[in-house]
Amino acid sequence: MPTPDSPPSPPDHETRLQAHDHTALRLWLRLLTCTSLIETSVRQILRADFDSTLPRFDLLAQLERHPQGLRMSELSQRLMVTGGNITALADQLEAEGLLRRKPVSDDRRAVRLELSAAGRKRFAEMAEGHERWIVSLFEALSHDEQRQLLTLLARLKPGLVEGKRRAGERRPANRRTRSTAPPRSVA
Repeated sequence: MPTPDSPPSPPDHETRLQAHDHTALRLWLRLLTCTSLIETSVRQILRADFDSTLPRFDLLAQLERHPQGLRMSELSQRLMVTGGNITALADQLEAEGLLRRKPVSDDRRAVRLELSAAGRKRFAEMAEGHERWIVSLFEALSHDEQRQLLTLLARLKPGLVEGKRRAGERRPANRRTRSTAPPRSVA
């Protein structure tokens, strides 16, 4: 617990909470805060240790998992970014010799990206560092606590997937169709 003389914690998602907020809301904001803190740490370490970014790391990770390469459209879907983002990253990584473009034999418009030998070597170095950083970020929890948290989150995940599915099926109740008729004047 902070002492009156200790500096205040930096604002985060949990600073929005009030004492009467529902436990589920508190949990959601705690998870969001932890995720943001982890991601910020990883971004900073990637930049400092490898002069790289998280999107570049993520693209290289996808290609490392698929030695036969992936179409740019597949990468776009997997990374949940636009094709333009993939093209820009691919241009940079190709210029650095970390990946190469290959034509797709059955689709003249498509291009498959795959890691070069230098890209595989560079990613292996980054992945080793990444694993060390993630392990160190969770050192506040014992191995048993980490397993317990993993089990609890595994129980939560199917309900979240179902909630996402239901949310996608919902139509806003206040959705109106636009009328092409001129507005009526009030007399």
